[in-house]
Amino acid sequence: MTTTTSTSTTEMLIDRYLPSFDWTIVEHTVVEADRAATWEALCALDLAQVHSPLMDAAMAVRGLPDRFGRLRGRPAAAPPPVHLPLRGGPSLPGWLFLGEIAEREIVLGAVGRFWQPQIEWYDVSGMTPEAFAAFAEPNWGRIAANFSLRSYGTSRSLVSYEARTSVGDPDSAHRFARYWTLVRPFVGHIMRAALATVATDAARRAS
Repeated sequence: MTTTTSTSTTEMLIDRYLPSFDWTIVEHTVVEADRAATWEALCALDLAQVHSPLMDAAMAVRGLPDRFGRLRGRPAAAPPPVHLPLRGGPSLPGWLFLGEIAEREIVLGAVGRFWQPQIEWYDVSGMTPEAFAAFAEPNWGRIAANFSLRSYGTSRSLVSYEARTSVGDPDSAHRFARYWTLVRPFVGHIMRAALATVATDAARRAS
């Protein structure tokens, strides 16, 4: 189910759900397409289909703890989904759709212990965007991620991808800080690959 929210022209929807955060990363790209075509491409984005050599290698490395765990007799993690549509929220444990503003912004959220070798996700089934915003249980972290869209001149668009993280207690924050130092370059690469996918599809639609 798609949730469309109205805001002022300057308010960011992501600020409603995670206005204060400990870490953030933002990537931008200019798209050779108008706002309408770029929004169509953004709504059609399938995160499972975003690939690059470095990204695929990073995902392979990220899966090593699970493979070693299976050698030691631990049950295997669920296989990655074939499709992860952006609009409506990806069908991943711990993630939920927070809302959208037509032709401006799509926001997702997640709750988990994502700094661990094997990520532990919080059960967000039934969680509302308002409950996500108010979530304050210790030893858990929150991620809010958005794709936002602005006109860039008369025939181009600026697409931004931001990921914010908030970790409530000092011990978990310290662990996440070490984890973030290692993974931040890969996160940035993945974000740029997603934006490049949107840009290519938007230019195709515009032409």
